[in-house]
Amino acid sequence: MKKSKAALVILIVLLLTLGIGYMDIWGYDGNGAGNASDIKLGLDLAGGVSITYQVVGEEAPSDTDMADTIYKLQQRVESYSTEAQVYQEGSNRIAIEIPGVSDAETILAQLGRPGALYFIAQTDSQGNQNYQSSSVMNDDGTTEQKVVLTKTIEELEADGSIVITGADVADARAGTQQDNMKNNQYVVSLNLTPEGSTKFAEATTRAVNNGYETIGIYYDGEIISSPRVNEPILNGQASISGSFTYEEAEILASTIRIGGLNLELEELHSKVVGAQLGVDAIQTSLKAGAIGLAIVAAFMIVVYFVPGIASAIALCFYVVLIVLLLIGFNDVLTLTLPGIAGIILSIGMAVDANVVVFARIREELGKGESVESAINTGYAKALSAIIDGNVTTLIAAVVLLFLGPANVKGFAQTLALGIVVSMFTALFVTKWLMQAFYALGLKNVALYGKGKEKKPVDFLSKKAVFIVLSVALIVAGFVFMGVNKASGKGALNYSLDFVGGTATTVDFNESHTLQDLTDNVVPKIETITGSNVQVQTVQNTNEVIFKTSSLESSVRTALEDMFVNDFGVEKTSIQTETISSTISNEMKRDTIIAVIVAILCMLVYIRVRFKDIRFGVSSVLALVHDVLVVLAFYAAARVSVSNTFVACMLTIVGYSINATIVIFDRVRENMANAGKSDVKAIVNKSVTQTLSRSIFTSLTTFVMVALLYFLGVSSIKDFALPLMVGIGCGCYSSVCLAGAFWIILSEKFPAKKKA
Repeated sequence: MKKSKAALVILIVLLLTLGIGYMDIWGYDGNGAGNASDIKLGLDLAGGVSITYQVVGEEAPSDTDMADTIYKLQQRVESYSTEAQVYQEGSNRIAIEIPGVSDAETILAQLGRPGALYFIAQTDSQGNQNYQSSSVMNDDGTTEQKVVLTKTIEELEADGSIVITGADVADARAGTQQDNMKNNQYVVSLNLTPEGSTKFAEATTRAVNNGYETIGIYYDGEIISSPRVNEPILNGQASISGSFTYEEAEILASTIRIGGLNLELEELHSKVVGAQLGVDAIQTSLKAGAIGLAIVAAFMIVVYFVPGIASAIALCFYVVLIVLLLIGFNDVLTLTLPGIAGIILSIGMAVDANVVVFARIREELGKGESVESAINTGYAKALSAIIDGNVTTLIAAVVLLFLGPANVKGFAQTLALGIVVSMFTALFVTKWLMQAFYALGLKNVALYGKGKEKKPVDFLSKKAVFIVLSVALIVAGFVFMGVNKASGKGALNYSLDFVGGTATTVDFNESHTLQDLTDNVVPKIETITGSNVQVQTVQNTNEVIFKTSSLESSVRTALEDMFVNDFGVEKTSIQTETISSTISNEMKRDTIIAVIVAILCMLVYIRVRFKDIRFGVSSVLALVHDVLVVLAFYAAARVSVSNTFVACMLTIVGYSINATIVIFDRVRENMANAGKSDVKAIVNKSVTQTLSRSIFTSLTTFVMVALLYFLGVSSIKDFALPLMVGIGCGCYSSVCLAGAFWIILSEKFPAKKKA
């Protein structure tokens, strides 16, 4: 490469990095509204409400009914936010996401729980009352007059007292009209379907003939309105009047519209996120990412000199390129808090390919090759290990994307994106920069570092010690689980994602001791909710999580008001999540399935690539070891097992097998070059040759995750802490166990000799 071309390569990469980064942050006009503001944020970052419904009934709904229901719900939620989305999950579930709303609890209350809607005649054909006014006692001990049914819905259907159902209502809107005194009043206008118009004409004519009877509107277990019929309604257009405020009229119209769905739905999962929590999450995550990027870049420069400078520039280019792709694919990619964690984690993993290549280059320089030749040879020899290691990690991300819970799919997306982009920057951008630096005159071997032949460490001689230590840790984990279960705390500290209920996360303005919370806050929560309360404080923050049984929307609102009025909490800093037991049981099942599928896919890939099933089985044994040790940590430290649990486990699986693949790739290469005379010596040599890579990559990734733990918000801490344990465990199993497992399998199941 000529000097002019080399200088141009460096200049282009620097300009692209600075230019894209500038536009990401400050935008085209430099006013601070960068392109990054166009990235679509998930609810956990933008704030808002999400809710998942399931169709009631054992039979699967038709595609037509599902499509019609989704269409009607979409029209309903767009009145709250133009960015609201309604989409189908599986065959019988509908998910709604309304980001960026400021009063999410009110929206959730207005949206209600879609259910059967009935218009009921006041009397049946025999003149018997179908409903009547009655005194009803409220939860707070007070009584009020309510209209209640005197029959069941089944009895009303049997005697023909149900006039029309929600399916007969085409639309319902709040509006105004003038009364007899020419005063404006708020009303609810109804438009009925042709079939509904015919039935309603008959019913209203009968009501007028019977002395202007009422027609009760029954929804979700109660009569929500019982307007009197003043005249027969023959054209399918009716209005409900009364002493309504506009808000009351809008809620009634909304309820009728939702009740007019073709399907009856029940709430499975709802979540309310305060906007301030999302802002804090973004700020702390960006700070963690920036500090981590600086530390990793400095580390690479100090350890690898000129190659380190090239990798640091490529790493910055990698970051701005990731942001650019998130902007470009904002129609299909939504950035969530786990997604940010995936990006930050991928920064630590992005140096892995560079470390593998740089170690190879130093080995070639140690053999006496020129710098130019060492660069080319190093990349050529490292290619297979880089591809195999990243593909196995990519398998974990893909499995998580398709089988993981919906709220960690953002993590899978950004992790997969990071893997692909990091391979591009490591294999091409870093290489171009190194060749350019060489062409500009940086040719001294000392600037690249010459590798020295290291005396192999006899890891295999200690394999019994390593295996006994690992077994002891795993057994200790099961002991902790047994003790925890016997004491009534549960084998693991399952969050709501796995047991169901409502969790309210509150960011107090000052720290509170557990005793203070128990004495002053918990009794008020129990009074409002009528439920036992579990309290969980978040280390190094003022956040506290209160767990109760599942709460209705009105109770959640009352709880929020209590925190705001009695403790001065900002309403935007309160996060509420409700999960049904159906969702939690599926979460347990899906977690197990996802981990098993990922391991099996990796086993198949390794079998195909290495042509030796013993490599695959050894890798899987190391993975199972890592999963069980991290599970033991969950049990011992009582870390919350939340929806990020499956993401944590699959990340550990993918990360650990990456390191194992690099070692096995070296074993395969050394066996091809030296024969199979002393297999144990070859394994020890291979592990020693890749030891610096195993340590350095684990260290850079550990730093990024540690920053997430110390600087991130509470919901990320439960993900970052066990992941740090998993990174260390993965490094240990790759170095100390994987080769030992392969040797044991080779001795027990020797390869068949070729004829």
